[in-house]
Amino acid sequence: MTATASDAAPLSTAPFPREDARGIARAFLPRHPLGNRYDYYYTLTKLRTDPLYPGVLQALRPTAAPVLDLGCGLGLLAHALHADGQALTYAGVDIDAAKIRRGREVAARAGLADVRLDVLDLAAGLPAHRGSVAILDVLQYLTHERQRALLDEAIAMLVPGARLVIRSGLADDSTRSRTSRITDRLANLAGWMQERARSYPTADGLRAQLEGAGLQTTLRPLYGDTPFNNWLIVGSRA
Repeated sequence: MTATASDAAPLSTAPFPREDARGIARAFLPRHPLGNRYDYYYTLTKLRTDPLYPGVLQALRPTAAPVLDLGCGLGLLAHALHADGQALTYAGVDIDAAKIRRGREVAARAGLADVRLDVLDLAAGLPAHRGSVAILDVLQYLTHERQRALLDEAIAMLVPGARLVIRSGLADDSTRSRTSRITDRLANLAGWMQERARSYPTADGLRAQLEGAGLQTTLRPLYGDTPFNNWLIVGSRA
């Protein structure tokens, strides 16, 4: 079965405005003119072509709760929140120590307040946190059992009014789903992602787990003009 949209409230599927994207990406430029510009071009391309961050920012606007970003990479969400005027306390964790190191340096140069980035393997457990939780393009890199355990741990962190915000490729019989699997495999082979994709969640499985825990839940497509089967799943406590 192919996943279908539900709770179809208006959702931003446009990428970041061009000037805002360039402004964020500039923070990732190397200090030396001949330095490596990979993070700059990656960030600029990500913001200009992927509707991920506009969708996540929209989901987080109703809450002032601190946010924990699981699998944060370079900590780009912290920069997007700042550009959007959301002064949320931000903590990000990721297994890639090199990305965390570079992310810390850039956050410090950009003068971002209330931002912390730490190295952590999500398979080993989560840090203490109370507030909102973001899990963006991460679930497929965990086994099905660890996905469910991670979501249970994240749900337990939510306070009233906080949000659980997930962006994930979903398993279904669509061409988009097949494209997502192939691209994730190539990202692993190229070395950008240290982990290979293990198990893609299903729309029904995510909804059942979140609603079973008492969360009000929406699932909506967030692929924009990309070829991937990416969906935005948002759970909240009343």
